[in-house]
Amino acid sequence: MTIATRFPPSPTGDLHIGSVRTALYNYLFARQQEGRFVFRLEDTDRERSTEQAVQNILAGMNWLGLDYDEGPHYQTARFARYEEKIAELKHSGHAYKCYCTKQRLDSLRDEQVASQLTPKYDGHCRGSQENNHDKSGSFVMRLKTPLDGHVIVRDEIRGDVKIENSQLDDLIIARSDGTPTYHLTVVVDDIDMEISHVIRGDDHLSNTARQIHIINALNAQIPVYAHIPMINGTDGKRLSKRHGAVSVLEYRENGILPEALLNYLARLGWSHGDQEIFSMDEMRELFSLSAVNKSAAAFDPDKLLWVNQQYIQSMEIDRLASYAAPFFLARGLDIEAREKFVAVVDAQRTRVKDLMEMADKSAPFFGKFSGHEESAVKKHLRGVVAEPLQALRERLSELEDWSPNKLQAIVEQVAEERELKLGKIAQPLRVAVTGGSASPGIEVTLWLVGREQCLERLDIALQLIRDRVSSA
Repeated sequence: MTIATRFPPSPTGDLHIGSVRTALYNYLFARQQEGRFVFRLEDTDRERSTEQAVQNILAGMNWLGLDYDEGPHYQTARFARYEEKIAELKHSGHAYKCYCTKQRLDSLRDEQVASQLTPKYDGHCRGSQENNHDKSGSFVMRLKTPLDGHVIVRDEIRGDVKIENSQLDDLIIARSDGTPTYHLTVVVDDIDMEISHVIRGDDHLSNTARQIHIINALNAQIPVYAHIPMINGTDGKRLSKRHGAVSVLEYRENGILPEALLNYLARLGWSHGDQEIFSMDEMRELFSLSAVNKSAAAFDPDKLLWVNQQYIQSMEIDRLASYAAPFFLARGLDIEAREKFVAVVDAQRTRVKDLMEMADKSAPFFGKFSGHEESAVKKHLRGVVAEPLQALRERLSELEDWSPNKLQAIVEQVAEERELKLGKIAQPLRVAVTGGSASPGIEVTLWLVGREQCLERLDIALQLIRDRVSSA
């Protein structure tokens, strides 16, 4: 059997983080099995589908690097095919016209609810087409669901799931305007695109029995199913905006690396021993449906940040710099000097959890000096450090080789001459040239800030100390 999986989002909104995990599992399984990964857009809901949502989904897939072998296929381009299959089901006696009005269906539902029955269509219009040929008016097309027996959903994650046909009703496969419904289109698409494995959220499990009836009515091959558990927030409730970002593009804007997000989502319901960090090659090699958990997973934003931090620390520097560049540019930082920009990214990679934080903390290295933090001034820029800082300023102004080693030597020399611990002079120096108390090693900080900016900021800091001392 040739393996083929699919990812079919509906362009009625942004690409949801739960949908991304579904796409990832389909992608990994197809790649591992050397099969096809098909991408299609289920855009038949023309009232809610938007071009902006389409573009956002395409942008999300591109950013994540989930390359597909076919697509994107658009369902709106396949209406003729769906009409053909609806006609086939009607001709074979598996579908019929239903003329029931909304008022009758509402009344039926109210009666069933009052009787504590599960609301479902009662088959009022079910019968031969000969009995309905003289009827006129608006109608929908319904599938004839077997009245007795059951359906067995053979699921790779949950095992065999038995669903009684008596729990189902005759679902609508075409609306009154002739447009096909979700259940019909998804089955026809999967058949035509030769999908072998349907991997999707377990919220679709109740739909699967209905779709199997359509597949059987069309005399087609039933695919292998795998229903993955839902993603909840840390409070145990289904993941939503109240738990934070749910759109994949929000994570991109928040400075999360795509590799880190995919790694985290892969582990959100799947495991391979105690391993936490996986390359894409490792995920493609190790992923298996049998190792997917049956219970819902909890999305932990702090754990995602930890995974992101691991990737920032270990990623090849040029690739990391390419991801970081837009965040630096958005803050007005001049990164045209490529060598310096890459050096800043490399120096900051062990100090941040996301790319937004990296760009924010890197502003002092690009001439963007916004002043000194008041708390850092009170703690470190006191009168006792004026003389050592003045000495450092003089030594630095004379330094010809502005390199980390030479800069470190000067700081150590000034501290030794005054019998000060290195931190007692390095920390005030750090505050003076960056405005804050946190930065890379002092020699790297001085090197990255540069001679001109270091001297200017030291002058500002020294004047600030004199002003504070005189006003005390």
